[in-house]
Amino acid sequence: MNFQVKGAAELGTLTAAEQFRVENDVNAFNKKLDFELREGRMASNQLGKDDFLKLLVTQLSNQDPLSPMENTEFIAQMAQFSSLEQMTNMSNNFERLSTLMNTSAATETIGRAVEIEVGDTTMIGVVEAVTREANPQLKVNGQLYDMNRVKAVYGLQ
Repeated sequence: MNFQVKGAAELGTLTAAEQFRVENDVNAFNKKLDFELREGRMASNQLGKDDFLKLLVTQLSNQDPLSPMENTEFIAQMAQFSSLEQMTNMSNNFERLSTLMNTSAATETIGRAVEIEVGDTTMIGVVEAVTREANPQLKVNGQLYDMNRVKAVYGLQ
Protein backbone atom coordinates (compact mmCIF):
# COMPACT_ATOMS: atom_id res chain seq x y z
CA MET A 1 0.00 0.00 0.00
CA ASN A 2 1.73 3.14 -1.21
CA PHE A 3 0.40 6.65 -1.07
CA GLN A 4 0.65 8.85 -4.13
CA VAL A 5 0.95 12.58 -4.46
CA LYS A 6 -1.88 14.03 -6.47
CA GLY A 7 -1.17 16.25 -9.48
CA ALA A 8 -0.26 19.91 -9.00
CA ALA A 9 -3.80 21.01 -9.85
CA GLU A 10 -5.20 18.79 -7.09
CA LEU A 11 -2.70 20.08 -4.53
CA GLY A 12 -4.22 23.55 -4.68
CA THR A 13 -2.11 26.64 -4.50
CA LEU A 14 1.14 25.15 -3.25
CA THR A 15 4.37 26.62 -4.49
CA ALA A 16 6.87 24.44 -6.31
CA ALA A 17 8.99 24.21 -3.14
CA GLU A 18 5.97 23.14 -1.08
CA GLN A 19 4.97 20.56 -3.70
CA PHE A 20 8.54 19.22 -3.66
CA ARG A 21 8.47 18.96 0.15
CA VAL A 22 5.09 17.17 0.13
CA GLU A 23 6.31 14.70 -2.50
CA ASN A 24 9.47 14.04 -0.45
CA ASP A 25 7.43 13.50 2.72
CA VAL A 26 5.12 11.03 0.95
CA ASN A 27 8.07 9.19 -0.59
CA ALA A 28 9.83 9.00 2.80
CA PHE A 29 6.65 7.65 4.38
CA ASN A 30 6.33 5.01 1.64
CA LYS A 31 9.97 3.93 2.11
CA LYS A 32 9.43 3.61 5.87
CA LEU A 33 6.23 1.62 5.31
CA ASP A 34 7.95 -0.70 2.81
CA PHE A 35 10.86 -1.24 5.24
CA GLU A 36 8.52 -2.08 8.12
CA LEU A 37 6.58 -4.56 6.00
CA ARG A 38 9.81 -6.21 4.78
CA GLU A 39 11.06 -6.52 8.37
CA GLY A 40 7.89 -8.37 9.34
CA ARG A 41 6.35 -5.54 11.29
CA MET A 42 2.79 -4.59 10.56
CA ALA A 43 1.91 -0.98 9.95
CA SER A 44 -0.60 0.31 12.46
CA ASN A 45 -3.78 2.14 11.56
CA GLN A 46 -3.71 3.88 14.93
CA LEU A 47 -2.04 7.19 15.60
CA GLY A 48 0.04 7.50 18.73
CA LYS A 49 0.98 10.58 20.66
CA ASP A 50 4.17 11.06 18.61
CA ASP A 51 2.14 10.99 15.38
CA PHE A 52 -0.37 13.46 16.83
CA LEU A 53 2.39 15.85 17.87
CA LYS A 54 4.06 15.60 14.44
CA LEU A 55 0.76 16.40 12.74
CA LEU A 56 0.20 19.39 15.01
CA VAL A 57 3.72 20.75 14.43
CA THR A 58 3.36 20.25 10.66
CA GLN A 59 -0.01 21.98 10.73
CA LEU A 60 1.45 24.95 12.63
CA SER A 61 4.51 25.24 10.41
CA ASN A 62 2.45 25.12 7.19
CA GLN A 63 -0.38 27.42 8.21
CA ASP A 64 -1.18 30.52 6.20
CA PRO A 65 0.37 33.50 8.04
CA LEU A 66 -2.46 35.75 6.83
CA SER A 67 -5.06 33.37 8.25
CA PRO A 68 -3.50 31.57 11.24
CA MET A 69 -5.15 28.82 13.22
CA GLU A 70 -7.74 30.05 15.68
CA ASN A 71 -6.68 30.04 19.36
CA THR A 72 -9.67 27.91 20.34
CA GLU A 73 -8.81 25.33 17.67
CA PHE A 74 -5.20 25.19 18.83
CA ILE A 75 -6.24 24.87 22.49
CA ALA A 76 -8.68 22.08 21.58
CA GLN A 77 -5.95 20.17 19.76
CA MET A 78 -3.54 20.60 22.67
CA ALA A 79 -6.25 19.33 25.04
CA GLN A 80 -6.73 16.28 22.80
CA PHE A 81 -2.98 15.69 22.83
CA SER A 82 -2.89 15.97 26.63
CA SER A 83 -5.81 13.53 26.94
CA LEU A 84 -4.11 11.07 24.60
CA GLU A 85 -0.89 11.25 26.61
CA GLN A 86 -2.72 10.68 29.90
CA MET A 87 -4.64 7.69 28.48
CA THR A 88 -1.38 6.21 27.21
CA ASN A 89 0.22 6.65 30.63
CA MET A 90 -2.79 5.08 32.36
CA SER A 91 -2.73 2.14 29.95
CA ASN A 92 0.98 1.57 30.66
CA ASN A 93 0.38 1.76 34.41
CA PHE A 94 -2.52 -0.72 34.22
CA GLU A 95 -0.30 -3.06 32.21
CA ARG A 96 2.41 -2.89 34.89
CA LEU A 97 -0.17 -3.42 37.63
CA SER A 98 -1.56 -6.46 35.82
CA THR A 99 1.93 -7.93 35.45
CA LEU A 100 2.62 -7.34 39.15
CA MET A 101 -0.65 -9.00 40.18
CA ASN A 102 -0.06 -12.00 37.88
CA THR A 103 3.48 -12.43 39.21
CA SER A 104 2.28 -12.13 42.80
CA ALA A 105 -0.43 -14.75 42.25
CA ALA A 106 2.10 -17.11 40.66
CA THR A 107 4.63 -16.58 43.47
CA GLU A 108 2.03 -17.55 46.07
CA THR A 109 1.82 -21.03 44.49
CA ILE A 110 5.47 -21.90 45.19
CA GLY A 111 5.59 -25.02 47.35
CA ARG A 112 1.89 -25.75 46.86
CA ALA A 113 0.28 -28.59 44.97
CA VAL A 114 -1.51 -27.50 41.81
CA GLU A 115 -3.84 -29.21 39.40
CA ILE A 116 -2.81 -28.43 35.82
CA GLU A 117 -4.70 -29.14 32.62
CA VAL A 118 -2.38 -30.76 30.08
CA GLY A 119 -4.21 -31.48 26.85
CA ASP A 120 -7.09 -33.83 27.62
CA THR A 121 -5.69 -34.88 30.99
CA THR A 122 -5.11 -33.28 34.36
CA MET A 123 -1.96 -33.66 36.45
CA ILE A 124 -1.12 -32.72 40.01
CA GLY A 125 2.34 -31.57 41.07
CA VAL A 126 4.17 -29.20 43.40
CA VAL A 127 5.26 -25.81 42.11
CA GLU A 128 9.06 -25.61 42.28
CA ALA A 129 9.55 -22.11 40.81
CA VAL A 130 7.81 -19.37 38.81
CA THR A 131 8.89 -16.93 36.13
CA ARG A 132 8.43 -13.17 36.56
CA GLU A 133 6.71 -11.83 33.47
CA ALA A 134 3.32 -10.58 32.24
CA ASN A 135 2.13 -14.18 31.80
CA PRO A 136 4.06 -16.13 34.46
CA GLN A 137 4.84 -19.80 34.12
CA LEU A 138 5.04 -22.39 36.89
CA LYS A 139 7.73 -25.03 37.07
CA VAL A 140 6.07 -28.32 38.05
CA ASN A 141 7.92 -31.65 37.82
CA GLY A 142 10.72 -29.94 35.86
CA GLN A 143 8.32 -28.56 33.20
CA LEU A 144 7.08 -25.00 32.71
CA TYR A 145 3.32 -24.47 32.43
CA ASP A 146 1.34 -21.29 31.84
CA MET A 147 -0.44 -19.99 34.91
CA ASN A 148 -3.74 -20.03 32.99
CA ARG A 149 -3.56 -23.85 32.82
CA VAL A 150 -3.85 -24.13 36.62
CA LYS A 151 -7.30 -25.41 37.57
CA ALA A 152 -6.78 -25.63 41.35
CA VAL A 153 -4.22 -24.70 44.02
CA TYR A 154 -4.03 -26.85 47.16
CA GLY A 155 -2.66 -26.08 50.66
CA LEU A 156 1.00 -26.05 51.62
CA GLN A 157 2.87 -29.34 51.47
